[in-house]
Amino acid sequence: MTNVDLSTLDQATEPAPGLVVFRLAPDHQPHNPQRWRIGHKASGLAIADSMQHENAIKGAELLGTLTDWTQGADAVKAAVDSEDMFSKLSFVWCIQPGTEPLAPGADASRNGTYTDADIESEAAEFKADGYNAYEILLAMSHRVPWMGLNTEDFNEAHNRIATLANAN
Repeated sequence: MTNVDLSTLDQATEPAPGLVVFRLAPDHQPHNPQRWRIGHKASGLAIADSMQHENAIKGAELLGTLTDWTQGADAVKAAVDSEDMFSKLSFVWCIQPGTEPLAPGADASRNGTYTDADIESEAAEFKADGYNAYEILLAMSHRVPWMGLNTEDFNEAHNRIATLANAN
């Protein structure tokens, strides 16, 4: 487990007392495709990672039922069985921090972020290969930066992909 200086985070939310959810900085573990982290607010201890923001929120809410996370790190560690905790977290697609990296040198720091230019370029490549809008979205979901898009972003991306690729 690693510590993160939570005071430097712009968009950290606290879905459960003592727990924060935030997006990893682009230069922090760029090979980690799970860009959303659940952290212990008091200590900055990394607890779990998730590819999607909404799953990290669900994970933090689930963790909030296991113990009082407003306590210090030592008290929390003593109160929680980590094997049981990660078993439960797996049901909301959360994993141990940094445990499923991509290949060395890979950069997944942009997972879940994109611009219209990114969409247009990527979608045009698949459109040229004869893919329809559904096939384009499916293929793109397995590439950076499309991995880990939130549900609403995915719906928005689908409409933009279909428009920008002129796909049916």
